[in-house]
Amino acid sequence: MGGVKGFIEGGIASIVAGCSTHPLDLIKVRMQLQGEAQGPTAAAQNLRPSLAFQTNSTPSSTVRLRQATAARVGPVATGIRIFKTEGFRALFSGVSATVLRQTLYSTTRMGIYDILKHKWTDKETNTMPLASKILAGLIAGGIGAAVGNPADVAMVRMQADGRLPLSQRRNYTSVVDALARMTKQEGITSLWRGSSMTVNRAMLVTASQLASYDQIKETILAKGWMKDGLCTHVVASFSAGFVAAVVSNPVDVIKTRVMNMKVVPGQRPPYTGALDCAMKTVKAEGPMALYKGFIPTISRQGPFTVVLFVTLEQVRKLLKNF
Repeated sequence: MGGVKGFIEGGIASIVAGCSTHPLDLIKVRMQLQGEAQGPTAAAQNLRPSLAFQTNSTPSSTVRLRQATAARVGPVATGIRIFKTEGFRALFSGVSATVLRQTLYSTTRMGIYDILKHKWTDKETNTMPLASKILAGLIAGGIGAAVGNPADVAMVRMQADGRLPLSQRRNYTSVVDALARMTKQEGITSLWRGSSMTVNRAMLVTASQLASYDQIKETILAKGWMKDGLCTHVVASFSAGFVAAVVSNPVDVIKTRVMNMKVVPGQRPPYTGALDCAMKTVKAEGPMALYKGFIPTISRQGPFTVVLFVTLEQVRKLLKNF
C-alpha cells in the first residue's frame, strides 16, 4: 500500500492545486503567445524584439512597432481583457484538460518521486542527498510528462482558443472532444506534439520543485528556524515554486508555441520542432522572449506549489494510518 499511497496523495494534491490556479495558468499561456507570428507575413507585423531600442526606423516600421508594443499587455490587463471579451467562464477554459493532465502527469510524477525517495533515503540518518533528490525528480518528471502529454496539448489549445479569430477557433467542447478531433484530423502522433519539450520541462520542474521543497524544508527544520507546520510548508513550497519558475520558463514558452501551432495540410508548419521554434522566437523577438509570461508563471507557480504541498502534507496526515 506504501507505493500506491504516494500516487493517491500526490494525485489529490495536484488536482486541487491545478484547478485552483487554472485561471493564472491560462493567462500565462495567452501571454506566452503574444507576438507570435500567425502567418507568412505576420512576422513583420506582429513581432518585435523583447529588448527594443530606439533606431532610425522608417515611418511604417515605427507604426508597426508601436502597434506591437500597444498590443503587448501585462497579466492583470490580460486577465481583465479575457473576462470582458470572453466572460468569466473563459478563465476556466480547458479546466477539464487540467484535471486529466494532473491525474495523468502529476499523479505519476509525485508517485514515482515518492517511491524513489523512500528507496534512496538513508535508513540510519533518514536523509537523502540533494543530488539524489534531483535525480529522482528528473526521472519522475520525465515519465509523468510522457504519460500526460496528450492532456497537456489539449489544455494548451483550449486555453489559447479564445485569442484566435472566430473563424479560426477550434471550439473543443471538452478534453475528450479535443483528443478525439486531434486524433481524427491530425493523426494520433499529434497527441504527443511537443513531447520532447514537455518531457524536458517536466524533468526540470519536478527536479527543481520537489527537490527544492524537500531540501528547504529539511534545512528550516534542521536549523530550528521554524517547527514542522503550516508556516514551514508555505515558506518551503513558495521558495520551491520560484526556483521551478526560473528554471522552466524558457522551455515552457517553446512548449506552448509548438503545441498551439496550427498545421495546415499541404503547407509547411510554422515550426519544424522545438529547436526551430526557439531559434525563430529568439531571432524575431530577442532572447528575453523566452521569459515571456514569467510574472504570471511565478504568480501561478508560487500559489500552485504552495497549494500542492500544503494539501499534500494534510492528505498525508489523513492517510498516515492506511
